[in-house]
Amino acid sequence: MSDKEQLDQLVEKYDILKKEIGKIIVGQHEAIDSLLLSIFSGGHCLLLGVPGLAKTLMVSTLARTLGLSFSRIQFTPDLMPSDITGSEILDSSRQFRFIQGPVFANIVLADEINRTPPKTQAALLEAMQERNVTVSGTSYPLPSPFFVLATQNPIEQEGTYPLPEAQLDRFMFNVKLDYPSFEEEVSIVKQTTVNQTQSIEKVLSADEILNYQDVIRHMPVPDNVVEYAVRLVTSTRDKANKYISWGAGPRASQYLIIGARCHAAIHGKYSPDAEDIHAVAFNVLRHRIVRNYYAEAEGISTDDIIANLLK
Repeated sequence: MSDKEQLDQLVEKYDILKKEIGKIIVGQHEAIDSLLLSIFSGGHCLLLGVPGLAKTLMVSTLARTLGLSFSRIQFTPDLMPSDITGSEILDSSRQFRFIQGPVFANIVLADEINRTPPKTQAALLEAMQERNVTVSGTSYPLPSPFFVLATQNPIEQEGTYPLPEAQLDRFMFNVKLDYPSFEEEVSIVKQTTVNQTQSIEKVLSADEILNYQDVIRHMPVPDNVVEYAVRLVTSTRDKANKYISWGAGPRASQYLIIGARCHAAIHGKYSPDAEDIHAVAFNVLRHRIVRNYYAEAEGISTDDIIANLLK
């Protein structure tokens, strides 16, 4: 099957995926699109939202429709690195045996990642980067595909350990989850207060996801689109911008192109353009721009800065 035929097939599969997820999750279309984009792009995703927006249900539903194994880790101040990666135990034959931790799954939900100390955060971030875990000098490969979807609660900051900007950079996307609309909340209440369960079908397999990732990575990108992405990222480093302390690094340019490829693919295009760069710009740049005190004093958000740069 040619790349073009596979991209056409991806559009059909994507529509089926959205319908299956919609059986369980009401609304949150932009967030679901962003999660799927990060998965087909092979990147990790940070979800920012208040409690009760069905983040865990959304991610577990996603894993079921994609035919992937799913693991949820609740981050707490007393969580240890070995609680994530696993540890060696002495078995009955007096041999050391490695017991895999919850990180050994295709999709790992790191719930409230900013609730645990930096040492434990680092254990997960190392697994994200290296795609393997090293215990007692032995490396254990993580399953493929492997995605970390981490959540942060933006309103309760007591007892938290915010991720440093350098570690935030490991996440491809930073996605904001909004409250549902009035109509959506009515549907949620009706759907979740009766003793009724919806069955959803598996749409894709792990091998198919890896194949689509490979096809997307081989999509041609015009030079002017690459230059546009790089110009957008370098504009965040412009010293003349009175609201920015630090701008985005080269990884942001890479993720803009990868994300634009994927956005183009699911919308039936065979090559990305500037519109696709715009579609992923907020999610890619939101956690890579550090505002200064002028922005904070004037109430200028990171999204406001990105919107201004896109003009």
